[in-house]
Amino acid sequence: MTKTAHYFPLLKYALLADAVASAVTGLLLVFGAKALTSLLGLPADLLFYCGLFFLPWALLVAFVGTRQYIKAGAVWPIAILNLLWVADSFVLLASIDPAPTALGTAFVTFQAVAVLAFAIGQIIGVKRQKTDASFQAA
Repeated sequence: MTKTAHYFPLLKYALLADAVASAVTGLLLVFGAKALTSLLGLPADLLFYCGLFFLPWALLVAFVGTRQYIKAGAVWPIAILNLLWVADSFVLLASIDPAPTALGTAFVTFQAVAVLAFAIGQIIGVKRQKTDASFQAA
């Protein structure tokens, strides 16, 4: 059973914001890794390969977020991977040697907080579906 819900935009916008932020960050990291490494104190390879990861991730999340029917089964893996990314971001900050610059620490922390906000929006959006298998875009 599918129904239109008043709270559907939260799920849609959490997914689309995640996709846009991932695409922009991915492009920044892929094309600016060498320039950013001295500012952030993070290895250029780490920045570059994270950027490469973000690009297909952004496409996947955008694909899910632009469907007329957004299925909970497609959102849960995205939200869970986002939460893992947040945890990994803080593990990175605690374990990388030498430590990143203050700007690098702020960059990693900011993106982790943003990803956490996306994950929370996605989880709340899915939970609001209650027992429905999917939502129809309003």
